[in-house]
Amino acid sequence: MNSDTLNMILKLLISVGLGFLIGLEREKSHKAVGIRTMSLITLGSTIFTIVSIYYIKADPTRIIGQIVTGIGFLGAGIIFKHAEQITGLTTAATVWCAAAVGVLVGVSLYEIAIVSTALILIINILFGHFKKEK
Repeated sequence: MNSDTLNMILKLLISVGLGFLIGLEREKSHKAVGIRTMSLITLGSTIFTIVSIYYIKADPTRIIGQIVTGIGFLGAGIIFKHAEQITGLTTAATVWCAAAVGVLVGVSLYEIAIVSTALILIINILFGHFKKEK
């Protein structure tokens, strides 16, 4: 195995690990989207980014733009309206952020991906305490 292959495998493992942490928080909050889904979202975003950089040798921003759009459609399926209440917005936004974390790993911005994951967790855990109760 050459060093590029090992680097790509490392990216995939880091991506799944960060997705696992994001998904664990969602699962502990009893949300529909949990560990498996978030891990797959970060992994998929990393795979597409790796492919665009190493194999297609195209402008990776084109693939990244398509990831943003595709994840937007996925997130839209998570949002539901029941009477006057809308649910799933935070989970949909978390899905969108998880895809961004996967892209960050794919372009080797590991520190930013880790800090971004920490911020996602802080927002979902700590900021949740300020949520208005009806």
